[in-house]
Amino acid sequence: MEAPVCLIENNPNEKLQVNPEALEILQNIQQPVVVVAIVGLYRTGKSYLMNKLAGKMKGFSLGATIQANTMGIWMWCLPHPRMSDHTLVLLDTEGLGDVEKSNTQNDAWIFALSILLSSTFVYNSMGTIDQYALEKLQYVTELTKHIKVKASPKKTSEEDESDFLRFFPVFIWAVRDFSLQLKLNGRRITEDEYLENALKRKPDSPETLDLAKKCVRQYFPSRKCFVFDRPAGTRDLEDLEDLPESKLCPDFLEQSNKFCQYIYNNAQPKIIQGGHRVTGKSLGHLVQTYVDAIASGTIPCIENAVTVLAQIENTAAVQDAITCYEAAIKQRVQLPTETVNEVLEAHGQCEKEALKSFMARAFKDDNHEYQKNLANQMQSKLQELISHNEQVSLDRCQAVLMDLFQVVEEKISNGSYSVPGGYQMFLEDQKEKLQHYELAPKKGLMAAKALQDFLKSREMTVQSILKADQILTDKQKEIEVEKIWAEASKREAELHEKMRIEAEERAEQEKQSYEEHRNQLMEKMEADRRRLLTENEAVLNTKLEEQRRVQEEGFHREYSRLQGEIQNLRSQISEQASSPCVIL
Repeated sequence: MEAPVCLIENNPNEKLQVNPEALEILQNIQQPVVVVAIVGLYRTGKSYLMNKLAGKMKGFSLGATIQANTMGIWMWCLPHPRMSDHTLVLLDTEGLGDVEKSNTQNDAWIFALSILLSSTFVYNSMGTIDQYALEKLQYVTELTKHIKVKASPKKTSEEDESDFLRFFPVFIWAVRDFSLQLKLNGRRITEDEYLENALKRKPDSPETLDLAKKCVRQYFPSRKCFVFDRPAGTRDLEDLEDLPESKLCPDFLEQSNKFCQYIYNNAQPKIIQGGHRVTGKSLGHLVQTYVDAIASGTIPCIENAVTVLAQIENTAAVQDAITCYEAAIKQRVQLPTETVNEVLEAHGQCEKEALKSFMARAFKDDNHEYQKNLANQMQSKLQELISHNEQVSLDRCQAVLMDLFQVVEEKISNGSYSVPGGYQMFLEDQKEKLQHYELAPKKGLMAAKALQDFLKSREMTVQSILKADQILTDKQKEIEVEKIWAEASKREAELHEKMRIEAEERAEQEKQSYEEHRNQLMEKMEADRRRLLTENEAVLNTKLEEQRRVQEEGFHREYSRLQGEIQNLRSQISEQASSPCVIL
C-alpha cells in the first residue's frame, strides 16, 4: 500500500461501516499480521507516531488545527521490517472526545474495535499520567459493555475479567510532550516503573479514578510505557510532517526511534482463541463480523467471531489440503502404474502432507467435523485415482492389443484361417502377438485383465476356426476346446487372486490412513493442551502479581476474591497437566 485507506467509516449520523476497498486489500493478504492500533484524545499526535512506524513522514493525516482530522479507523498494510513472512498492519483511529462530532457515541465502539482487532494497543495521551489522564481513559472502564468474550452469559464478573486478560492485546501507554524527570523519591526510574507507579491504587481514591487503574491492570497484564519530549516548537508543529529531522528535538527523535524498534522487535502477530495466528484475510472477516454486530445493535462477541472465522478457515483448510494432495499426487504418480500398491503408497505420503497442511490452518474443529470431511474426501480422491489408473491402463492395453492383432483380424476376415491346418496357423500367430504384448511397456496394472477380456471376447471366433479345421479329428478338437477353457479358468483364478491381494492392500491402507489422522490429531490436541496450560499459567502469574499488589495497597476483600480465583486456576492447571489427550 502506497498510502493508508479508511478501514471502518464513521460518517456523521450513520452507523459504523466497513470500507469494501480496505476489506479487499485484507482479503489478499495470506500472511500472519502484526496489528498495531493507536487510540487517544484528538489532537495528541497519534498519526505522527503511526507514520514513523510506517517509515514515512507522510501517510496518516496529521492535521494542524484544533479540529480532529482522522474519522473512523484508517489502515496501512506494510511489509514487516523484521519478519519477512508477516505483514505489519497499522490502525490509526479518530481522536476521542471531540465535542464537534455529531456521533460521539461511536467513540466507545472505536476504542473497543481497536482492542478487538489489534495485537498491540497504543494509548496516546499528553503531558503526564495523572488523575486527568486516567479519567479520560473512561472507555477502558466500559469495555464489558462493549465487548463480550463468551457467547453464553457468565455467572460472575470475576470470570469475565479472567477471560478479558486472556484475549486482550499488549498495552502501551505513549505519553507525549512529557516534561518531568523520571524520578521517584529521589531515585531514577524507568518509563515502565513510571506507569506502574501511576497505576497504584489507594483505598481513598475517587471511585472513577480507582476503577480506571483497576481495569487497566486487570485487562492488560502485559503493559509498556514510552515518554516523548515535545517534538518541536509551537510554530513548527503546524508543519510537522514536512519538517526535516534536523529541525526536530533530538530527544524526541531518539524516543520515537526507540518506540519504533520496540514495536518491530516485540509486537507479536494477532492471535485468537485457540492460539491461531490471524492472516490479513482472517482479519478482514473479524472486522466485518464485529462491525456487523455493532450495526445490528448487539455487543461484539469474541467467541462468536472466532466461531464464524473457524468455519471459514476450516473450510479453506480442507480445500488447501485437497489442493496440496492433488499437486503432490501429480508429481509422485505417473499413470498407469504396474501395481495398485504404488498408488496406495503415494497416496499415503501425499495424504500425510495434506493432513499437515490442514492441521496447520484448522482450529476450533471441536467435533473433528472438518477433519472427517477431509478424510472422506481423501478416500474419494484415492478411489478416483485408482479408477482413473485402471482406466488409463485398460485404454493403453486395449490400444496395444488392437494394434497387435490387426493383422490377425484381417486374416480372420478374409478367411486365411478357414483352411486345413488354419487353426495351428492361428495359434502360432496369436502366440507371437501375445509375446509382443507381454513385452509392450507401460501397460499398467490392468494388463492381465485387459488380456483376459480380449481373449474371452474372441472365444467364439477361436472355436469357429477350430471347428473349420478339417485336419483335426473330433477328439483333437475336444481336447483343444478343453485346453481353451482350462487356460481361461487359470487366467480367471489368477485375476481373482490379484484382486484379493489388492483388497488386502486397500484395507491396510485404510488402516494406515486412520492411524495417520489419529496420530496427527493427537499431536495437535497435545499442542493445544500445552498451549492452554501455558496460557493458564500466565493468567495465574498475573493473578498472583495482582494479589500481591492489592495486598500492599490494602484492598483486603479483593485479596480474598483473588485467592479463590487463584485456587481454582491452580486446580485447572493441575488437572490439565495430568490429563492425557483422549480421542473418543
